Amino acid sequence: MKNYEIVVTGASGFVARNVRKYLSEKNVKLISISRKNFKKLKNETKIISKTYEEKKILPKIKNSNGLIHLVGIGKQSVKNNYNLVNVGFTKKIIDFCQKSKIKKIVYTSGLGVSESSSLGYFISKYHAEKLIIESNLDYTIFRPSYIVGKNDSLTKILKKQIKKGEIQIPGSGNYSIQPIYINDACKLISQSLTDKKFSNKILDLVGSKSISYQNYVKWFSGTTQARIKKINLETAYQNAITKPKQDFGVDDLNILIGNFNGNHKKLQKISKISFQSIKELLDSGRLL
Repeated sequence: MKNYEIVVTGASGFVARNVRKYLSEKNVKLISISRKNFKKLKNETKIISKTYEEKKILPKIKNSNGLIHLVGIGKQSVKNNYNLVNVGFTKKIIDFCQKSKIKKIVYTSGLGVSESSSLGYFISKYHAEKLIIESNLDYTIFRPSYIVGKNDSLTKILKKQIKKGEIQIPGSGNYSIQPIYINDACKLISQSLTDKKFSNKILDLVGSKSISYQNYVKWFSGTTQARIKKINLETAYQNAITKPKQDFGVDDLNILIGNFNGNHKKLQKISKISFQSIKELLDSGRLL
């Protein structure tokens, strides 16, 4: 990727921080945009803009080689709803690409998104995907399961609960997740910018194994003294509805217990990378 210049939106988020670091270490020039302040890396132009002002951004991103679109929200509020951010911002970013002659866009959607989606979060991601597909840009859309690393949102929740001495599992814990390590996600996103095999593809961004949530929690907590407690699913939903500062919001619970499984074999076949074993990662305690 020598002499490449890549734009990254949502630059202060967990995935973006890691992708930027990965690309920066490969001497890729970066133009990184965020509504919040963030630490600048080498070969990086930093843009802070709460509204992603066109006149501030367009002159700097003109003729870049690709754009990684990582702006999104997983919880709604009165000020920020799914349609406004996940759909509205995507429309704006596509417009930026077209006006700046950026031909490639990489987007992270969500595992479980489809035209039959009924969850508000998934519906907004589906509409964002549709806008990208219809834009005539060369696209790669990733639908990630949980992307795990040192400071991802699930890891932060579990660490916080361990600190309190008790990890809570909503419901049975028998539902499965298909986590992927952040380093592998970074490799795939980077690869998709230049490799034609990723051109105009929608791919599940998932690890090789589906793991029950109760096993994930057990492996994650390892040798810590935290006890694991199952809580009634109705109680978990009541807390999510009535206490907005709960660890899991309503849509977080919907996604967690949704039992969504992705096609890892397709991802492996296209990328040919060697994936980190999540069990080994958790057993090593590297996420704690």
